[in-house]
Amino acid sequence: MSHSLPLLQADCANCFALCCVALPFAKSTDFAVNKPAGTPCKNLRQDFRCGIHTRLRDQGFQGCTVFDCFGAGQQVSQVTFGGRDWRTHPETRGAMFDAFPVMRQLHELLFYVDQALGLPDAAPVHPELRRALAETEEWTRADAAALAGLDVTALRGRINTLLLKTSELVRAKVPGRKKNHRGADLMGARLSGANLRGANLRGAYLIAADLSRADLRTADLIGADLRDANLRGADLRGAVFLTQPQLNAAHGDPKTHIPATLTRPTHWT
Repeated sequence: MSHSLPLLQADCANCFALCCVALPFAKSTDFAVNKPAGTPCKNLRQDFRCGIHTRLRDQGFQGCTVFDCFGAGQQVSQVTFGGRDWRTHPETRGAMFDAFPVMRQLHELLFYVDQALGLPDAAPVHPELRRALAETEEWTRADAAALAGLDVTALRGRINTLLLKTSELVRAKVPGRKKNHRGADLMGARLSGANLRGANLRGAYLIAADLSRADLRTADLIGADLRDANLRGADLRGAVFLTQPQLNAAHGDPKTHIPATLTRPTHWT
């Protein structure tokens, strides 16, 4: 990550538990209860820490262990609102909770653009990516009112065009014919041992898919839904736009190869 960028991973100690308050929960296999946006989770303590942090999965809050704000929480807490928390300064609640999901999208975009700039094969797109990086980084320093007026969908669309070009350039270097499963419904698919090297899996639904021992090197996984996917023994080295939340949502083991920039989830066995 560029040293000029804000930290693109969660620093919960410097956040006012915004993901536990600002975002809604829907009762499901990921969350044990319903919770409307703007309402603190019942497990949130007064010190902004989770009362069941070490038991989240056992208590039915698997979704909390998967979520990652890409550092947006501490940015909103410490930069946008200058360290004023929503409990001590209740007048900040609405604006702070509205700013958080916008900032989260900005930080996610920074993550993708920064990753693209680290790919030598994408050099032809680097000048445009650097301009996009500078623009997005500037938005992360904006005040809450400016963030509320940002058309983040339009910004995402422009950056996505550059990320698509990046993917095409990188995957073009992979020999042989590459599979195109962009946006495909592959829920529960049996892909054990499949050759998916350099494949286009952008936005693919891979929920509970068996990808054990699959070759996913240099595959484009941006937006792919890997919830409960079996990645045991899979090779994800060089996977394009793979994120920590995607790994957290899947199942792996010590034989799963992941990019050096990501962390092996603690629940993998």
